[in-house]
Amino acid sequence: MAISEFSRASFERMFPGCQPAFQDTDPEFTELFSHFAFDEVVNQDDLDDRTRMMAILATLIGCQGVDAYRAMLPAALNLGVTPSEAKEIVYQATAYLGIGRVFPFLRAVNEALTDLGVSLPLEGQATTTADTRLQGGEEAQVAIFGEGMRGFAQSGPEETRHINRWLAGNCFGDYYTRGGLDYRQREMITFCFLSAQGGCEPQLTSHAAANMRLGNDKAFLIKVVSQCLPYIGYPRSLNALRCVNEAAKA
Repeated sequence: MAISEFSRASFERMFPGCQPAFQDTDPEFTELFSHFAFDEVVNQDDLDDRTRMMAILATLIGCQGVDAYRAMLPAALNLGVTPSEAKEIVYQATAYLGIGRVFPFLRAVNEALTDLGVSLPLEGQATTTADTRLQGGEEAQVAIFGEGMRGFAQSGPEETRHINRWLAGNCFGDYYTRGGLDYRQREMITFCFLSAQGGCEPQLTSHAAANMRLGNDKAFLIKVVSQCLPYIGYPRSLNALRCVNEAAKA
């Protein structure tokens, strides 16, 4: 199978002047993957380049593909993802994967941006303080999930109520309230974090429903899953589609 002209053009837009990493050692694999990921998949739907690349970056963090992330980040920046957006994707991943799995990606994004001449640190994006993060987080939860989330931080059994408070104040108050990405984008990348790491199907279904509430409808989420499939494979992609269907029915 020869690499198609469309695939070559896609690769050149993403990685100007470069050749695929395994072209010399694995030419047959390079042809197979390039045709699938950069031609067949890209031509499946009309998801714009910037959104697709944001989803891919989040997916690579979710599946712990740090080497592939290092390779794809410059392509994402070439296709319209801003340094601030790339940073916010990594920051928010901490709430869903923990610093143990995000640490290498924070280092990778800093190294990539520095290599490209971007001055760090970037402009701050925080909109809450230690005094306002809980309230801001609750407002974000309500905006995303609905009025049923009001008072969530004070709900649940006393011995685990602090987790609900942390979800409101830390996950949503510290991260979702930041600038750089809007709620629809943040819910999309959360959907990608969860689908890529696997084993989070209840949360994935919940966030698929939240995406739909914000306007990222079923058709959009199927496009996201489709574009990320080459990076996480079929089992987790099929699980994600099942969760999307369950959320749509609900």
